Amino acid sequence: MQILLISDIHGNFPALAAVAAHPAAAACTKVLNCGDCTVYAPFADQTLAWLRDHGAVSILGNTDRKVLKLLKGKTFKKPRKPEKRIMYEDTARRLSPAGREYLGQLKKKKKLVLAGFPVGLYHGSPEHADEFLFADTPEARFRELAAQTDRRIIICGHSHTPYHRLVDGVHFINPGSVGRMFDGNPDASFAVLLLHPDGIEVHHHRTPYDIEQVVAGLARHHLPPIYAAMYRQGRKLN
Repeated sequence: MQILLISDIHGNFPALAAVAAHPAAAACTKVLNCGDCTVYAPFADQTLAWLRDHGAVSILGNTDRKVLKLLKGKTFKKPRKPEKRIMYEDTARRLSPAGREYLGQLKKKKKLVLAGFPVGLYHGSPEHADEFLFADTPEARFRELAAQTDRRIIICGHSHTPYHRLVDGVHFINPGSVGRMFDGNPDASFAVLLLHPDGIEVHHHRTPYDIEQVVAGLARHHLPPIYAAMYRQGRKLN
């Protein structure tokens, strides 16, 4: 079984389309998405429609949860910076009824069994939706999480950092960010999970996409220009 692992698309449909067109992704028969589908790039509707149309197993990320709050007439404390808050407000304002419906039915985590392997989808970690797990997170923390789970495979996002850690028999996988990598390489990041009788394989990939299409969309929506710089540089600047 060949599975496409994605996370942190952040409304960047041009990046998602490039991932979908990559030969390694095109050969996959299932899509698992660890959340933060919306906010920062101005293509939330196209992103959510693609996930829906491709039957992706998706969960909510922190940006998605805040968009849902705005759609319910509520607000949130963080982020406080005006240039960040406007990105959430613009997404919520422009989201179509179909996009709102799709986002509204997602949960914060998901457990499933694929090819006999128990799999868990989480945005941050199994313990907390906003926890950051990195490639260099101490082994002791992964051991704690491994001891608490009944999953053989745990797939997370949120840190925008691709890794595969095998700790106490549990595979911890982060595919990186499709839409907003921060390592100085703006290329979209994703992973392919292979499940077969002999075990588990994980392959990480990067692929370029049309960044100027995102920059043009930001300008068209009159959004803060700092985000154009971030997409071009592949860095977090605020």
